[in-house]
Amino acid sequence: MENVIKVGMADLNVAVSPFVLTTLGLGSCVGVCLYDSITKVAGMAHIMLPYSVQNKGEINPAKYADTGITLLIEEMAKKGAMKSRLIAKLAGGAQMFQFKQENDIIKIGQKNIQACKEMLEKFNIKIVAEDTGGNFGRTIELSAVDGKLQIKTIGFGVKHI
Repeated sequence: MENVIKVGMADLNVAVSPFVLTTLGLGSCVGVCLYDSITKVAGMAHIMLPYSVQNKGEINPAKYADTGITLLIEEMAKKGAMKSRLIAKLAGGAQMFQFKQENDIIKIGQKNIQACKEMLEKFNIKIVAEDTGGNFGRTIELSAVDGKLQIKTIGFGVKHI
């Protein structure tokens, strides 16, 4: 498919209309999708973990909610997006495995969702739609043309938010 820009795991990218951003296989990771409808600038981050402070040594800022969302907003601004106009859509954050004990360490999907929401709130970016949680993976596509987010799931079909 032409006009498609891939976003890898622990990665982010920005696109302008008529391009589409896509990321494959969101499990406990969260796809944070931002959109400015005036400039038609779209941004997507594939967030793996909540906070970079837990990491020792070199960090990949796109891997974490706190640094990834900040960097995504900066990259979108370089393409003409204004933070005050951005809206957010979230997908992912699933609980992919079942365990006998309830242990916080394994609830990474929920922690990722919470951290992403906290960061978006910090930047006063409204979440207009989300498809999070559950126990299934998702592949998402964000259109820079209209800001629509397509979510594909095995067993649950395709939906648009």
